[in-house]
Amino acid sequence: MVSQQFEQRTRELIDSLKAICAAYGLGNDGNEFKIITQVFLYKFLNDKFAFEAKKIQPALAKTESWEAAIAAMNADDLEMLQMQMGPDTARLKPEHFIAYLFGRQNAPEFAKLFDDTLRDIAISNNDIFAVKTDGGAKITLFDRVSEFITDPSKRDAFCRAIINKLGDFSFERIFNEKYDFYAALFEYLIKDYNKDSGGKYAEYYTPHAVAKIMAAILVPEAVRGKVSNVSCYDPSAGSGTLLMNIAHAIGEQRCSIYSQDISQKSSSLLRLNLILNNLVHSIPNIIQGNTMLHPYHREAQGQGQKNALKKFDYIVSNPPFKMDFSDFRNELDSKEHRERFFAGVPNIPKQAVDKMAIYQLFLQHIIYSLKPGGKAAVVVPTGFITAQSGIDKGIRQHLVDNKMLAGVVSMPSNIFATTGTNVSILFVDRSNQESVVLIDASGLGTKVKDGKNQKTLLSEAEEDRIIATFNAKQAVEDFSVVVSYADIAAKNYSLSAGQYFDVKIEYSDLTPAQFAEKMQGFTDKLDTLFEESAGLEQEIKKQLAGLRYE
Repeated sequence: MVSQQFEQRTRELIDSLKAICAAYGLGNDGNEFKIITQVFLYKFLNDKFAFEAKKIQPALAKTESWEAAIAAMNADDLEMLQMQMGPDTARLKPEHFIAYLFGRQNAPEFAKLFDDTLRDIAISNNDIFAVKTDGGAKITLFDRVSEFITDPSKRDAFCRAIINKLGDFSFERIFNEKYDFYAALFEYLIKDYNKDSGGKYAEYYTPHAVAKIMAAILVPEAVRGKVSNVSCYDPSAGSGTLLMNIAHAIGEQRCSIYSQDISQKSSSLLRLNLILNNLVHSIPNIIQGNTMLHPYHREAQGQGQKNALKKFDYIVSNPPFKMDFSDFRNELDSKEHRERFFAGVPNIPKQAVDKMAIYQLFLQHIIYSLKPGGKAAVVVPTGFITAQSGIDKGIRQHLVDNKMLAGVVSMPSNIFATTGTNVSILFVDRSNQESVVLIDASGLGTKVKDGKNQKTLLSEAEEDRIIATFNAKQAVEDFSVVVSYADIAAKNYSLSAGQYFDVKIEYSDLTPAQFAEKMQGFTDKLDTLFEESAGLEQEIKKQLAGLRYE
């Protein structure tokens, strides 16, 4: 009940901050999300500091103003208090507190005071909270918020409006709650800022169903609490939904998060997500940069190959499927990257350059980046699992021939509201020497409208059914099959569950109407199989076109 009340109050705070932005001409502005997320983070860090301070010195909770009591401390006592706080708590000075700014909101140049306060917090905590680029530059915690207001005469009033909203309630009582609260909170906080905008590096927000299924299969209930000191990686992390889910399954203090993403916005959102989810210790591993061209994470020196890419225990990813990477494609198709991209680098098409299959690069990078015994879960377009030639087939053959495949779950259409592409979840397991699970979950879910788009939602029972069937390696009629590596090789390395289902022949006397109904059913089934073979048809056309050009 407490968490529900706080969730409601928090949503009201976020809505009121958005209303302030709208009132000053920043509604739906490209900088609005920076203001909302940074102001929210400033509030969160203040309240976390208060919570930790009162836990260390309970007498502070009994004072009329804990801020005044800390301000009255001498420098040595304040430093001792800060040293006793955990590494996930920002080191704040009395002049950083919300109450301090609230009391000075009528001072001249208040906007400058507000901005200077945020910047000083960022500089004081740079070692803990800064995100790095792949070139080594640091992206600090806060910008100068008031400077997003183009009219300087309105900046003081804007910052006064913000500071007046931040003292209405405190997060302090929520810090002992379970982290589900923060997952819902984070989603609400960024819901207007993390949609697929169709740009070159558009972020993709992964549905909870996909994140839950990935985490529950990679880290089953039977091993939770037993896994420790492991690394979790996402080479296209976005705002971190997948990483948060697997970290919660393992335990926040039992794992270290590593990521890379080309988007500065995504890297900032991921940092916020880590702070909210008790994973501050992993912020130094969050890198903004081009994973394909400049993979950042390397093994420590003295462990063999000095410059070898780091290998991870767990990898999760929902990579972009299509993107124009022609400007650096040829750099990837070189000796330096050949071992990593073992099945090849996609060619630059003569038309539709923006449809280059970049997911093929991410998938190969993920497989290459797994430790012996490591596990991965990756969202792929469903066409990947049946393509009869090319890089897709080469990757599947590599997984099967090297016995490192756990299985595939083919998801319902429109599980992502922003794309019509059907998706599957590919599970890689370098320790799985035996049978492989293939699940066809395409018939599950309920279709709902999401704005202008149609979206399919899985119920909790349907999610649990997928997870239980996969983890038990259970064959269920018309839903799942358990096959050997030899079975898959015999089917031209197809990973479509439907191609392994038994064909049943029924003998019965039928009326003409019943016969027509049966034939329609067969027709529909054939239509589905033809759709799955579309990749083969396209490949043949490409090859024929190539022959004509030669």
